[in-house]
Amino acid sequence: MHQLALPLLIALIVVALGFDFLNGLHDAANSIATVVGTRLISPVLAVGFAAFFNFAAYFLALRWPELHKVADTIGKGLIDKDLVTPAVVFGALVGAMFWNVVTWMKGIPSSSSHALIGGIVGAGLAHAGLGAIQWNGLNKSLIAIVLSPTLGLILTMFIMLVTSWLGVRASASGAERTFRSLHLVSAGAYSLGHGLNDAQKTMGVITVLLYSTGYLHGKFAVPNWVALSCYIAMGIGTLTGGWRIIETMGTRITKLSQHQGFSASAGGSIMLFAASYLGIPVSTTHTITGCVIGAGAARRASAVRWGIAGNVAIAWLITIPASAVVAAIFYWLASGQFLRALIAVAIIAFFGFSAAAWRVQS
Repeated sequence: MHQLALPLLIALIVVALGFDFLNGLHDAANSIATVVGTRLISPVLAVGFAAFFNFAAYFLALRWPELHKVADTIGKGLIDKDLVTPAVVFGALVGAMFWNVVTWMKGIPSSSSHALIGGIVGAGLAHAGLGAIQWNGLNKSLIAIVLSPTLGLILTMFIMLVTSWLGVRASASGAERTFRSLHLVSAGAYSLGHGLNDAQKTMGVITVLLYSTGYLHGKFAVPNWVALSCYIAMGIGTLTGGWRIIETMGTRITKLSQHQGFSASAGGSIMLFAASYLGIPVSTTHTITGCVIGAGAARRASAVRWGIAGNVAIAWLITIPASAVVAAIFYWLASGQFLRALIAVAIIAFFGFSAAAWRVQS
């Protein structure tokens, strides 16, 4: 057990809730990109719509506590919970928040979930080496990086196929009205699944912090006040929106019809509820992006702007290592290992300047 004064504990919890707020801000696009991209509802109304359902996931988890398995994976399934220290938590959160802010400013729909996973792993490695890693939980999360967008794409194409076959005799105007209503329902379900899966990640961090500092004892379980605080923070973050990312998700990857928007949201919501039930901290960004691409490709492959989709994929690949490195640096700073932090920053600066010089010459 690691002693930590109550004011410092409160400060760390505030930092964790700050990450949750940024998660809602950064991932607002996930919940509402399809309804905004199809002009089903206005952006302002869509943000309020998503925030409401993100928070409503709290009541869903109260009714079915088994949907809170993701918090267990984050809290004790990535690194050994007995090796977690306040400095590890601080480094993990700052590493994840740093990457979220950078990608948000650039309008890149990277994954807040994988930024947090990278932060936890990076700070854990800096603290205790490879022995700290819980490989079962980490491997499950890494496999989900590939599977969540792939399965989302396939599932969305299947939904497109089935609903197209069922509506083959419908008139164009009748089909449009039906899919507008269904799209709103599926977008609400997706926002509910988004809040359920994503808010748990911060719950896991706060809960393991409370256990490691002796403020909680017994079986690893998320206190109700922690769950409520995380859902509120995410809902407020979503209310602030993420307009640049919404543009990329809703219009730049592919143009969507109401039918495609419904299919993408429906496919994404099924994926998120399944992941929450299985305790897998999947990337909501990856999931909905795969579904949006599947909805576009179901009509024709050329409808997808593959260049933009490729740029998004590159951002995904570097999210975990980038946030892990930043988390390790801040862990070293928080624990007084300034020389290691300085060496890491110098190496990053060297490669950064080398890459910039190479671009100028080419």
